[in-house]
Amino acid sequence: MKIKLALLFIVAVVLGSCGTDKKSGASESFSESVLATISVDEFEKKLSNTDVQLIDVRTSEEFSGGYLKGATNIDVNSSDFDAKVAAYDKNKPVMVYCLSGGRSAAAAEKLSEMGFKQVFNMEGGIMKWGSANKPLVATSEANEKAGMSKEDFLKAVSAHKKVLVDFNAIWCGPCKKMLPMLEDLEEKNKDKFVLMEVDADQNSVLMEEMKIDAIPYFQLYENGKLVWSKQGLTEEAEMKRALGLK
Repeated sequence: MKIKLALLFIVAVVLGSCGTDKKSGASESFSESVLATISVDEFEKKLSNTDVQLIDVRTSEEFSGGYLKGATNIDVNSSDFDAKVAAYDKNKPVMVYCLSGGRSAAAAEKLSEMGFKQVFNMEGGIMKWGSANKPLVATSEANEKAGMSKEDFLKAVSAHKKVLVDFNAIWCGPCKKMLPMLEDLEEKNKDKFVLMEVDADQNSVLMEEMKIDAIPYFQLYENGKLVWSKQGLTEEAEMKRALGLK
């Protein structure tokens, strides 16, 4: 009896270790429930499946600036998001993306809660996709909204002795959280540096050329030369140190 029990235990362990990690989305099968954030390379690979449903959860203005082929635009922050996605097939894979991955992660969670079996969120969003030189559908409106060129940007940061550049977006929570602190620092140190704000949505070409794929992102220029950069939330003390402020 002891031998039989031991054998059963070993079989159970082996079977358990070979199971699919649903959270990681490691399996290529669409028969089990999956909620996963995957790299742009994995995302692109899964798009080759004809059954996938691709949703761009950004605003219509962002969508008009360029999008992934085959995507339908449904703003995750719109009041009718739930109603619109309810029309999709819950048994087919649904793939979502936004600018940098935050909003699409929230959309993925919502879709999973609504009963969608296969939900994939693209890590880093369309910014990461663009920096990897992957294809986008560009519209005539996208060309009109390209924003400043890299040449214009470099001229702007060279126009003052010290320039702190804040790459942000109106929908970005961390960006909005940091802005009052940055503006307060500029107000109190007008003779020390100039704060330059760059909207990521309105300057998508510049963001791609500068390989910036996440926001908030900060760069400090002295006499036109880049001397410091930082991605993500930054404490006031660290920002002061970078700027040489007391």
